[in-house]
Amino acid sequence: MDFPEILYRRMKSCHVGLPASHHIEDFTDGMIRFMFPVRCGRKMTVDCLRNEWERLRRLFADLLSSLHHLPDDASPEDLSRHFFEAIPFIHEQLLEEAANFLRCDPAAKSVEEVMLCYPGYYAIAVYRLASELYRMKVPVLPRAISEYAHSKTGIDIHPGATIGRNFYIDHGTGIVIGETTEIGNNVKIYQGVTLGAMYVEKSLQNTKRHPTIENNVIIYAGSAILGGDTVIGRNTVVGGNVWLTESVAPNSVVYHKAEVVIKNKKNR
Repeated sequence: MDFPEILYRRMKSCHVGLPASHHIEDFTDGMIRFMFPVRCGRKMTVDCLRNEWERLRRLFADLLSSLHHLPDDASPEDLSRHFFEAIPFIHEQLLEEAANFLRCDPAAKSVEEVMLCYPGYYAIAVYRLASELYRMKVPVLPRAISEYAHSKTGIDIHPGATIGRNFYIDHGTGIVIGETTEIGNNVKIYQGVTLGAMYVEKSLQNTKRHPTIENNVIIYAGSAILGGDTVIGRNTVVGGNVWLTESVAPNSVVYHKAEVVIKNKKNR
């Protein structure tokens, strides 16, 4: 038996239906372009938007049809209807977040610039779509969509995380937000932040492993906050390169103290 036949037999024995990755990417990019036509580089007519809406609905139904195990024996049509009914609310939330990016970032000149250029905003937009599918208990697809955004931005947000309104990511590269993370409203995080678990073990699958970040918290670059029992209280500022495995009271300032020595070369 040659390797192609071995591979074929293994493929036949696989019980998990999976959509093609390029179809997932097409759907994800299509949804982002549809919600933010500025990314198309041209003005869209109402008829163009209606046609794209229907194309995306068909593509999504095809993606669902390729999955073997849908939740509670729901039909692809029912799931598709539920998902697309949620899109107007998701869109309003993302418009609010684009305005928040403009308020927070002195380098941003317009909401259109945020929608077109900001990887943190793109990652949040894709998260909002994937999170809706995750709550619907659609298998595989939410994670695949999230990992596509991860590959484009370097920002890893698990679709199972719970994230409130006006979430702001600055720069973003290297951010990790775990599955059971809970983030409140008006939270800001910077590049290299990890909201993770204390350790990885399969037996912890159905437990809260990741921290809770309450409203109005700022977490600066390079910090790691770990553990399901760790709560960062509201209005707290966490400085850069902080390692936290225990809770912090509201209205705190947490920082890593490091000694920096500057010498004049001539006086050494």
